[in-house]
Amino acid sequence: MTGKSGIDLEAEYNNRARVPDHQAVMLRWRAAAEAARAAHPPQEIAYGSGERQIMDLFEAAPGAPVAVFLHGGYWQALDRSWFSGLAPALLAHGVSLAIPSYDLAPAVRLGHILRQVRAATDAVRVRTGARPVVFGHSAGGHMAACMLSEARASAAVSISGVFDLAPLIPTSLNVALRLDEAEAAALSPIHWPVPDGSTPGGTILDCVVGADESPEFLRQSRMMADLWAARGVETRYEALPGLNHFTVLDPLFDKDSALVGRIVGLAHGR
Repeated sequence: MTGKSGIDLEAEYNNRARVPDHQAVMLRWRAAAEAARAAHPPQEIAYGSGERQIMDLFEAAPGAPVAVFLHGGYWQALDRSWFSGLAPALLAHGVSLAIPSYDLAPAVRLGHILRQVRAATDAVRVRTGARPVVFGHSAGGHMAACMLSEARASAAVSISGVFDLAPLIPTSLNVALRLDEAEAAALSPIHWPVPDGSTPGGTILDCVVGADESPEFLRQSRMMADLWAARGVETRYEALPGLNHFTVLDPLFDKDSALVGRIVGLAHGR
């Protein structure tokens, strides 16, 4: 599964294989999620008719700004219940958190998933009267950038995002996604309109990645930040030392972390 450049794309993009202890990290996510739901039960909000078209809303206070978190799993795994543990850090700063689930591949194609994420993001905007900050991890990082491109977000923070889908085509990850070259190009935000102020949405994109992630993930985030910056977007690239594709979420559980502070500041318009 080597790409045209001679890179072993399977090794670069198959993060579960790359990080042997990923299950232990995910168990920490699950434990934190259960504790957060017990301490602050979320409100379930349907944003569509499907059984997975539901988001959890952890409300800090009436009228508080809302951030939307889009989960990862390569568009084919996980749901909102895994990530409730992100809520306490944001609630501590007066920011509400919405976490939508969405349908997964191979039951639906990636374009269908994007339509659901649009509906979820728009539902938050209708509820609050303002475009939310959207942040996401891995597949969610891809979709956060898409929401910013489409003027649905006030700002986006993409954590370990994949912005060019073409390298996924020859990997085992594509068994469920079924991407071909045309679809991969059409759904890659590197080819989408840049949010340069010509549309009503925000113009800020942070591309954050773990410094211990694969060279391809580092390249994707750097490439996206550089590409959009050259076209008028306020971008920021940061590789967080000592963190891999799973532990890169660790700062989001710490209310005093710089990453939480950044999201809070964007949510409050600072």
